[in-house]
Amino acid sequence: MKKYKLQNTEVDSIELKALAVSRGMKVDKEVYRRFSETCRLDMNPLTCNCFVLSDGTIVQLTDMGFHLKYLSGILSWSNLKLLKYASQLTTPFSLRLSGDSPALFYEDECVDIVSLPPRTDFYQRKTASGTRFVGNSVLQGLDWVSFQCLWPCEYAASGKPCEFCFSGGDFETLARKQKPLPAALPAPDVAEIVQYAAERAGVSGVQITGGSTFDGQAEAEHIRAYLAALAGDDALRGKLKELLLYITPPSDRGLIDGYFELSASRIACSLELWDLELAKTVTPGKVAYTTRERHLDVLTYIAEKYGKAKAFSNFIIGIEPFESLREGATYLAERGVLPSASVWMPMGRPVRGNMTPPGVDYYRRVKELFAELYVKHDLSPPETRGLNVCIERDIMRYALGE
Repeated sequence: MKKYKLQNTEVDSIELKALAVSRGMKVDKEVYRRFSETCRLDMNPLTCNCFVLSDGTIVQLTDMGFHLKYLSGILSWSNLKLLKYASQLTTPFSLRLSGDSPALFYEDECVDIVSLPPRTDFYQRKTASGTRFVGNSVLQGLDWVSFQCLWPCEYAASGKPCEFCFSGGDFETLARKQKPLPAALPAPDVAEIVQYAAERAGVSGVQITGGSTFDGQAEAEHIRAYLAALAGDDALRGKLKELLLYITPPSDRGLIDGYFELSASRIACSLELWDLELAKTVTPGKVAYTTRERHLDVLTYIAEKYGKAKAFSNFIIGIEPFESLREGATYLAERGVLPSASVWMPMGRPVRGNMTPPGVDYYRRVKELFAELYVKHDLSPPETRGLNVCIERDIMRYALGE
């Protein structure tokens, strides 16, 4: 794993990724001019840009200039209020040209020559029914297509969104204005988007993600429809190495069995935070409605019945103290549940009135902890190349000495 210099501080690629993801960067206009026609580099924040460090680590690229303009163009007053935190959203990172190549800079020093994924017309596409790919799905890194929110979050609409979730804030605003929530994306559209991504963008992993629901059966109907649409195409299913589900833990365990029968690879019932008192504020719906106990019950059930790392729980890295994160990740790992790590992006929404991410020491301790847990408890994240924001595959590479 490559080492980099940030002025007087040496970091490895995982630490550099966490810092760059959590702080965003400024992208020089010349980079857009030079590479937007041949690479996946778009000024629209919904296209989920990324770049690749010289050692192969994939990093989310959030252009802070365009991100703030995007926020200011949103009509919801609750979202416009985020701009009062703009002074906290400064970044030392930038993407500029070094000769003819894109390069990551820290302050005015070049850190690494990077690469950009090849361009595809994915974001210009629509499904046969007229659904736009952009805004409903994103390409992540080189191997993944992800769906942000296939069905609405009823917890958010009830006034209890996760603080860090931008989509949750939108659902809460719609409900407060007594406007209808958007309908779930139809299964044929999802299958069409995945098929195009697999055939034209080379993806081999799919993330199925929705909002939290009060009715487990209603959520199950959505999930079964998506899985059946994907599993029904033998050629497509043969191209997919990983099919990850992010779900609300159901009270009926039989629903879990049905998802695995329909070819789900792994299932996440994400806690996001381990510190329960903090979670009551940051993820109030999950604590009040689903409960910590049900999350743990379902995760343990999956691990015991389907094997190690078949269940996983996302942690938003950077929000809670390291000590409580360590306690939670260890608890899950000891029970065969994979603790996964998603770097908190403060530019999404403030958490407890704060948009300041932690420093490199925090990320370094997380890296060492998760690497130890993965090896000790024989827990392996998906083998496909990394995701833009999540760092578990990067940590596994580090643990294996790659």
